[in-house]
Formats: sequence, structure tokens, C-alpha cells
Amino acid sequence: MPNFAPPGFTGSPLVRLDHEREHREYFAKHLTNPAARLLRLDGLTPDIVDGGRLGWHPFGDGDSQDDLALLGLIDSEPHFVPLLKIREDSSQRSAAMNAALNLLVPEDAATYAIARCLIDWHARHPFCPRCGTKTRVIRSGWARLCDPATGGCKAEHFPRTDPVVIMLAEHEERILVGRQKSWPAGRYSALAGFVEVGESIEEAVARELFEEAGVVATEVRYVASQPWPFPSQLMIACIAKVRSPDLTLQVAEIEHAIWVTRDEVLAALAGDPDAPFLPPPPYAIANTLLTRWAD
Repeated sequence: MPNFAPPGFTGSPLVRLDHEREHREYFAKHLTNPAARLLRLDGLTPDIVDGGRLGWHPFGDGDSQDDLALLGLIDSEPHFVPLLKIREDSSQRSAAMNAALNLLVPEDAATYAIARCLIDWHARHPFCPRCGTKTRVIRSGWARLCDPATGGCKAEHFPRTDPVVIMLAEHEERILVGRQKSWPAGRYSALAGFVEVGESIEEAVARELFEEAGVVATEVRYVASQPWPFPSQLMIACIAKVRSPDLTLQVAEIEHAIWVTRDEVLAALAGDPDAPFLPPPPYAIANTLLTRWAD
């Protein structure tokens, strides 16, 4: 079997501390630990230092110790992230963000994904969805409480991730790739869509392929998964054999789609200027999916 690289945003060295998150004394102890580190951020964009590493710094006089999350331990050292009041659209990636993602080493990209998802979840959940009361941070930054002290209903809320299927339709040794109008010129990728309530992964793959491209799936197989922090999704990568190559595109979603061969996919992944399309970036699981299908 080929030794495939793992999907992007996976492989963080972070040791999560679920069993300690309830303990305020554990959190407070690490705040005063000289080895404690705080993530440097410009909005949601990480600071990148030499070698493609995340920028961490020791706590200083100007660093607030309010509304922090203890991500966990890396090399036995506590790592914190500030729970910022962000205003930018967390589902979008700026030019600075894309540049940072292309520089980050894989394990640091994975740690950043955890931090970003946590920051974004807190920023989007200041109020209880059950009763509307303002919530406060608990469990070392890994949950929020609808505070009974301010009239809340005592509900606890935890970070969530949205499942998304991303898939290649396959027919007679060719696969289908499509593009959205907003993408860079020439870029094509796998089709994707959110899993709806009461729906299995296989059902979501079949539905999305039919809705977006008009193809009928006859067999679905799982390939890999990836946390995707824009804003907080779990990408579930699949390959689906389809009955016919005939397409009926949903133009509101897919501007154009093409069937490509294995050699054409390999040429695109290799950066061949004569390849019929530009592939998604290496940190995207669509790139992983194309690579594993081609090999």
C-alpha cells in the first residue's frame, strides 16, 4: 500500500486535557507557569515565525488573562489561546490567511485549526440558544454556561463541528471535478455539501452529487476525514461510482465541471502547466482525495 501523507489540519502534537478542564486550580497554576505560551494572532490570522512554525510567546504585562482557553500541552508546556471578539467572516480566507496556511508545517497547522475553531465557536455563541441569556466561559475555555447567576437556565454548551461530505464521482476510470465562480482561474476540485439532519454519509454523498451534477451514485466508499476550520467543519472524503457520465449542473453552485483521467489528475497534482485544471491546495482534503484516487 502507498504511504500517503495524512490530510491537512491533522497530526497536532497537542495533548488535550479533558480530565483537567473542570479544575480552576489546574488552569490557574498553568497561567503562572513560566513555560506557558500564548498564541499570537492578528484577528484570526496566525503569526508565522521562521521555519513555518506558529508564533507563541510567554505571558507579558500587556496580555489579558481574561477569556482564555487552555488548548492543552505541547512538549509538557501549557499552550493558551485568547478567545477574541472577532468581527471578520470566519468562513472566508484572506490573502494573509492563505499565505500563512501555505507556510505552516503540518503539525502546527493542525494546532492552529483547533485554536481557530475554538475562538470562532465562542465568538458566535455569546447567548444561550435555549433561553437567550448571556453565557460565560467555563471548563478552561472548552464550554459555555448559561449562567443562573444572571437568570440563565444552567444549560452547558460545547463546541460543535458541522459534517460535510466531499466526494469524487467516478465513471469508467474518470472522475468528476467542478469549480465555483469565485475560485481562482482554472481551479477545479471535488464536489461537496453539508450533511443534513437525519441523513447518513452515503445518503448525503448521493444527494449532493445528484443535486449539483445530476449524476446517480451506485456505490459510495469512505476515504479519509479532515477538520476544516473555516469555520468549523469535519470534511468526510468519499469516492462514489455513478451510473452515467451525463451531467446536469446546478449552475448556482457549480460554474463548470469536467471528467478527467488518472494521468490528467497526476499532471495537475505535479503542477504541469499543460494539465487541464489547477488542483486545490495541499492542505485541503480535496487534494488528498485526488492524490489517493490517482495512486
